Amino acid sequence: MSALIGYARVSTTDQTLDLQLDALKKAGCIKTFTDTASGAKSERTGLHDALNYLMEQDILVVWRLDRLGRYLKDLIDIISRLDQRKIGFKSLTENIDTTTSGGKLIFHIFGALAEFERNLIKERTNAGLTAARTRGIKGGRPKSLTEKKVEMAKQLYADKSNSVEEICKTLGISRMTLWRYVKGK
Repeated sequence: MSALIGYARVSTTDQTLDLQLDALKKAGCIKTFTDTASGAKSERTGLHDALNYLMEQDILVVWRLDRLGRYLKDLIDIISRLDQRKIGFKSLTENIDTTTSGGKLIFHIFGALAEFERNLIKERTNAGLTAARTRGIKGGRPKSLTEKKVEMAKQLYADKSNSVEEICKTLGISRMTLWRYVKGK
């Protein structure tokens, strides 16, 4: 027999859980876990407790999808893990229910759209890098020191009367940067 287990979240202490809790109770949730934390935070003890509480054939119920997670990738990860454990998912506002074939279809479409978006971002990034390279623009972080300053660093380092701290302060670089240039690593 499946049990409906609710999860409600608000982002700040100024907000109230009442609307969500009322909707979850009306939906038939026998137990509800709550958090007062941003959806972007991975440390949500209420969600963690709810996921640990759920058993096979149970259904996790939320008032709205964004209460479970802020990013589509996170939502898909959570719901995929639930599916692997044979636990259903229901969002009341969006009327998504992964225990039905229609709900599963909707969620698979979400997953496909998220993957499509990731691929588009990757393609645009690679196209931009290729275009920049053809124009002679090099990517990456600029060098800390010019060739002239590298020679100065090597000369200062070779003169043992200069301390490493003085050289770094004079050139405005860290010890690791100095070592990288004078040791040739």
